[in-house]
Amino acid sequence: MPGLTIAGALLTLLAVSGAGRVVAENPSQTTGQAPEQRQYTYAWPYTAKGDMAPRGGTSTGSNVTLVKEPSAAWQALQAGGLSAKERDRRAILAMAGPYRASFDFIETVGFTPDYTPPRPYQSWGTEFVYVLADEPDFISLQHIMVMKFEMPDGTESEPVVIKHWRQDWRYQDRLLNVFIGDGTWEQRKLGESEVAGAWSQAVFQVDDSPRYEGIGRWQHSPGYSSWQSDTTWRPLPRREFSVRDDYDALAGTNRHTITPTGWIHEEDNLKLVLAGRGEPATGQPYLAREAGFNRYERIRDHDFSAGDEYWERTGSFWADVRKAWDRLLASNARVTLLEESEGEKLFSVMFEYADGISAKQPYDSSAGNAFIAETLARFSSR
Repeated sequence: MPGLTIAGALLTLLAVSGAGRVVAENPSQTTGQAPEQRQYTYAWPYTAKGDMAPRGGTSTGSNVTLVKEPSAAWQALQAGGLSAKERDRRAILAMAGPYRASFDFIETVGFTPDYTPPRPYQSWGTEFVYVLADEPDFISLQHIMVMKFEMPDGTESEPVVIKHWRQDWRYQDRLLNVFIGDGTWEQRKLGESEVAGAWSQAVFQVDDSPRYEGIGRWQHSPGYSSWQSDTTWRPLPRREFSVRDDYDALAGTNRHTITPTGWIHEEDNLKLVLAGRGEPATGQPYLAREAGFNRYERIRDHDFSAGDEYWERTGSFWADVRKAWDRLLASNARVTLLEESEGEKLFSVMFEYADGISAKQPYDSSAGNAFIAETLARFSSR
């Protein structure tokens, strides 16, 4: 079987990153090669030299070839005579395809009297965005990472395949599931006027558990298509909860902008301390403002076949996982997700089951659904 299992992939990432995160030197913006020196973002020029060097590992991936000409998806987005809704749909679908992704996060403003800016965070990945559903009022996009690393002995690793995040887009959606803190999501109902012409974006974790959901409207001009969300709360991301325990949620907005050769995901986040579910702390609720800038640059000739094989093998299982989560969220006003159960994390339990699916042991939906129901019951409460 090409590529590593999810469990093996995570071990490889730990070995090459040295920090337990999917990280590498910031790749060059003009070639497919990594630069000799990492770039800084909003460098806080008056801090001591080196204090704002981006945290993360120092691994490098295989070189990639960037697409320079406008993509067919971008050209389709520029067509005349489209309805507003169809142009929105084409903008969403333009996010599908093969990409080199780079992730930059930095705190730009501190609000506490003794504030010291932490080091920024930089990461990267090569990933394919698959279209899981393309319906008139609903589009689902699944991100799958397929990466190779340069190992310490100079050899190249096997392809590392990671089921990454998912984004679901729904037109004029009147029922959102929003994060309120303490591992809890609750239903938020919207009126017709609030959602007229708008699209919700629901973002899900690697194990298909919810992360955040917001709503906004696309804006289009010739050569420009961008969507911005309302303010949404979300749990701490892995890049933060692995090093921070002084705040409880991010309160932020997202902007997705389509470019001729890819797309950009911008985040404007406030680091929020909570007094309880849905309740910001009264004394000092906000610690800092964070800017996030995630570039998705189209690439060609990168071998994503290991990701294709993984998704062909496990896609039916993950489809059943999505359906189970849909039922759970739709039938409960509130759902709380446990950080762990019996010493295990939800994502590791789900990934291990998916790794057991093979040509010799194909997926059995009946057994799979029983496992999914038992697992979600272990890790959630209503």
